[in-house]
Amino acid sequence: MDLFTFTVVLIYLLATGYLGYQGYRQTKTAADYLVAGRSAHPVIMALSYGATFISTSAIVGFGGVAANFGMGLLWLTFMNIFVGIFIAFVVIGNPARHMGHHLDAHTFPELLGKRYNSKFIHVLSALVIFCFMPLYATAVIIGGAEFIGPIFHVSYETALYIFSLIVAAYVIAGGLKGVMLTDALQGLIMLVGMVILIIATYTMLGGIAPAHQALSDLGSQVPKFLGAIGHQGWTSMPKFGWSAAGTAMPQAVQYHMWWVMVTTIVMGVGIGVLAQPQLVVRFMTVKSKQALNRAVVSGGIFILFMTGVAFVVGALSNVFFAQKEVIRCQVVSDNVLMDPGADKKAKLSLVPENPAEDIKARAARFVSYRLPGEDEEAPLRYVLWTDKMVMKRSDDGKADLVEPHLVSIMRSVTLGTTMQGNTDTIIPKFISGAMPRWFGIIFMLTLLAAAMSTLSSQFHTIGTALGRDIFEQSVHQKHSTKSILITRLGIVVGLIVSVWMAKTIRGNIIALATAIFMGLCASSFLPALVGGLFSKRMNRPAAISSVQIGFLTSLFWLVFVNGKTAGGLGICKALFGKDNLVPPTWSVTWTVVDPLVVALPLSILTAIVVMLITKPMDKAYADYCFGGPKPNP
Repeated sequence: MDLFTFTVVLIYLLATGYLGYQGYRQTKTAADYLVAGRSAHPVIMALSYGATFISTSAIVGFGGVAANFGMGLLWLTFMNIFVGIFIAFVVIGNPARHMGHHLDAHTFPELLGKRYNSKFIHVLSALVIFCFMPLYATAVIIGGAEFIGPIFHVSYETALYIFSLIVAAYVIAGGLKGVMLTDALQGLIMLVGMVILIIATYTMLGGIAPAHQALSDLGSQVPKFLGAIGHQGWTSMPKFGWSAAGTAMPQAVQYHMWWVMVTTIVMGVGIGVLAQPQLVVRFMTVKSKQALNRAVVSGGIFILFMTGVAFVVGALSNVFFAQKEVIRCQVVSDNVLMDPGADKKAKLSLVPENPAEDIKARAARFVSYRLPGEDEEAPLRYVLWTDKMVMKRSDDGKADLVEPHLVSIMRSVTLGTTMQGNTDTIIPKFISGAMPRWFGIIFMLTLLAAAMSTLSSQFHTIGTALGRDIFEQSVHQKHSTKSILITRLGIVVGLIVSVWMAKTIRGNIIALATAIFMGLCASSFLPALVGGLFSKRMNRPAAISSVQIGFLTSLFWLVFVNGKTAGGLGICKALFGKDNLVPPTWSVTWTVVDPLVVALPLSILTAIVVMLITKPMDKAYADYCFGGPKPNP
């Protein structure tokens, strides 16, 4: 690490540490630790909300998905702004703030528990959060480590440990005040980094119109495996349709990309944001409706630059990799063979000397190389060889110049991946290959800020779920110092689990894990939350039934129906001997439909039916929830 990098990172960490310390100093009560004393400035709240919402999963994970899927992912930016900011702040934010203040709720599960006067729904919601939010945190950690490791020249595992421990330190000490203060700084850094990134990308590609025209012209280079599932070019939406039952492959999968993009990514994340526990709590940190309304504009602009830039740059990275990438290196061999497996889906492994004829026939050819300054003990790097590749000596004769001429996803094919590459590495490769070193440092800070701001809120929410919501409800101790201790213990548990999963799970996981958690939250909590905020008729049985049906349907779909998750988990295979339970007489399209599409409507229907066939809540208590006096015990 050079002096400039060290200085920039040191200043950032010192500023983060100072703000975390200020949060610690200002934290005197449980309300300070849990909801920032309910007195956050609207701009601080908006930046904290946005920085919590947008993480490395959005920039690295979804940016990589945009490199694969194209500009159609901008529909998620629209959903993020319209649903995640406007609807969330204007429609849901003030009722959640008002009810949370009136009922003295400090967490999302506590808000639901007090609204329905139900310890069961309080603890159940907390258990869902405590058990499943580490999956989302894992996605954020992976996104940061994939980029930070190469910048600092440290291993992926070392990067995991370092920044996870830094985040945990100030969250444990400063509570939500520390989280929100550091979020505001991190949000500003993210905004600056993304503005520079979009300007630099368009400048490098010759301007807005030439860049987008070049992207359109790449339509003929769509890889076969993407074309087979409906890819029609990076400036077009995927092919829409529903495969008929019993349709033979490959026609059966020709619409898969549309259903993945729209149901899992656009809907799963776009709707799921409304029921994110760590975001709903932000509404309870401001004093008034006016403060929330003032936060809408700044929040909308922030989200536009975060997701819009990430998705546009992700898609345009194809132009850079296909037309402009030049790797200055030392070529070790231009004839390295790797085995993709008999079905072409296995992780690539080096072909041994004198391989069997069948292995040699299916092997893929790669060029191995080292970057300047890397010694002979450094692991080799690999790039897929094609007829379009150009290799030559540099003008100064000191290096080899390799021009791969590959689109983004094919540029990410290397040892340890499949022939379909790893979308999680595309944005890091683009930044390190296309941008100058100084911007790599600035963008590294952007990703550090994005990862740390989201992780801090996730760890805080995981901790409060254990301490405030589960422990206090179990032992009947309110606002006790012991519950804060248990909260801090919960943060440590969340950290350990998330880091362990980040070490274990790699490759194309960031966007999927984020969408799974957000969809799970929407299906489980959204009907109970919205019904509870706007209807006195919504009662305890309806809320409990809705949460259970939404959660169990989502879980069943993930484990036994969705092709990617069911196949990855292996539970269905172990129990029933097949990857999923979709009958042969059903359309294979069901295997790519997101659980949200089934679980959320069932959850809403359950809430309405149970509400109508059961007795209303006690009128005095319902009036109390909506601002009336507290009824006598």
